Amino acid sequence: MPVGDRGGAYLKITDLTKKFGDFTALRNISLDIYEGEFVCFLGPSGCGKTTLLRAIAGLDIQTYGTVVQAGEDISALPPARRDFGIVFQSYALFPNLTVRQNVAYGLENTKTPANEIRAKVRDLLELVGLHDQGDKYPAQLSGGQQQRVALARAMATSPGLLLLDEPLSALDARVRIHLRTEIKDLQRRVGVTTIMVTHDQEEALTMADRIVVMNDGVIEQIGTPEEIYAQPKTSFVANFIGSTNFVPGTVVENRRVKAGDMLLECATDGVAVGTRIVMAIRTEDINAQDVREGDANVVDVSVRHLEFLGSFYRAYLDCPAFSGHEVNADFSVNLVRRKGVKIGSKLPVRLPPELIRVYPGGEA
Repeated sequence: MPVGDRGGAYLKITDLTKKFGDFTALRNISLDIYEGEFVCFLGPSGCGKTTLLRAIAGLDIQTYGTVVQAGEDISALPPARRDFGIVFQSYALFPNLTVRQNVAYGLENTKTPANEIRAKVRDLLELVGLHDQGDKYPAQLSGGQQQRVALARAMATSPGLLLLDEPLSALDARVRIHLRTEIKDLQRRVGVTTIMVTHDQEEALTMADRIVVMNDGVIEQIGTPEEIYAQPKTSFVANFIGSTNFVPGTVVENRRVKAGDMLLECATDGVAVGTRIVMAIRTEDINAQDVREGDANVVDVSVRHLEFLGSFYRAYLDCPAFSGHEVNADFSVNLVRRKGVKIGSKLPVRLPPELIRVYPGGEA
């Protein structure tokens, strides 16, 4: 959803804290989610993302804080009185019911007339591409098909909010890639506000309108996939999303950092002179192609190891000027072939000043 089209938040979470005994799983989480958005909660295991999803669903009521959906305070409501559909990693289908019966289950509990149930189930199975599988049982379906049935069942009651708890992690890589495209396309067509929990950065980057990066029970950053990737606000986000080099250094003046024996130009964003920092640059941003005499931030390196990754090589570089601190770079196959780069090669690389980010603290 374009930012300019947003009205008030559809789901508003304010100062939400969840404790399990002496352990605080979530600390003062505040977050607005807008109608029709696809939002991913992204982070490592144990960061609190699933706990936050379960608090929204009422499956684990928060210790403090509020959850408001469509203007209604649902903070203390049980799950049955909240307006959501949920899909779990394990599918959670009824093995003794057919596909059609699984999808119809929630509608039957609402006492919807039988003819309406049949029409709705038919439409949903068509929507998820299983129109000809209605009489089969879950065990007769592939993992990807079972997850589509779970999606259809979750949407059967036309919920205002769709919650997806690591829905693709049990599938193999090829099915996962295919199904994430289908889920995003389905969400756009239906227009349901969706929250997905994932630890997979690629899933979040390809599916989300906005990503909520979490760590240790707090939100590190909220933004579009492009913002999260290109403008990480903390060293944790820079390290968790994508492949990033971290080199310790010190701010010596405005827009100038000393790392090892090198003086490097980069934005220091108001960090005080003398502050210990960590300098971050993506592996794909290190330039070995167009290095010219007089360029800023040119570093002499030697190739310690090359790792072939299909469309590019990951080069592990020794950088004497950085006091032996290793830097990794992604070189295109064409560049490696053209320049004859191999283990032991010595070459200059450039660290573009505009692509370096600086974080106070001196540690990644």
